[in-house]
Amino acid sequence: MIIAKWSVITIFFLCLLQVGIILYDGLIDDMKKSHVALVLGNKVNKDGTVSERLKSRLDKSIELYRQKYYDKIIVSGGLGREGHDEAVVMRAYLIKNSIDSTHIIVDSDGVNTYKSSLFADSVMTVYNWNSVLVITNYYHIRRSKLALANRGIEHIYSAHAEYFELRDVYSVLREVPAYVKYLWK
Repeated sequence: MIIAKWSVITIFFLCLLQVGIILYDGLIDDMKKSHVALVLGNKVNKDGTVSERLKSRLDKSIELYRQKYYDKIIVSGGLGREGHDEAVVMRAYLIKNSIDSTHIIVDSDGVNTYKSSLFADSVMTVYNWNSVLVITNYYHIRRSKLALANRGIEHIYSAHAEYFELRDVYSVLREVPAYVKYLWK
């Protein structure tokens, strides 16, 4: 009984530590000039417009593109429940905001972080790029960087979208088991 109690306490503190690391890694941007940005997808509204969460990711990518952190942007997303291809909608948003369409690479198979990392790796291999700046919400940064590192990408940098909501509590907690799962991928 006492061993079970200590096991539960240990697991609780390990999870708490992981939450702290997720918050720290996600909220402290590590931005350096890179060959390409990887903007991870998120919900598109039923009317085909970007959700506020996705808009914040795209707006961050536009800001850093204009600051010359990278020349190319991979937009990665899949077909959402709302019936829209996230990556295509993301591309349209970037073009509408004066990003040259030839600087945007579309990944419509990025249905999850793992698939997005596979696509980014394949593009980076073709172009002989070794650095990427991943842009997503703060709670998603740590796992995104792990997925890219698991692909052997040398230089991985990050910037978080300036968007916070109550749902983040759930998202941060969800990242704990998700990160552990990605350790084994």
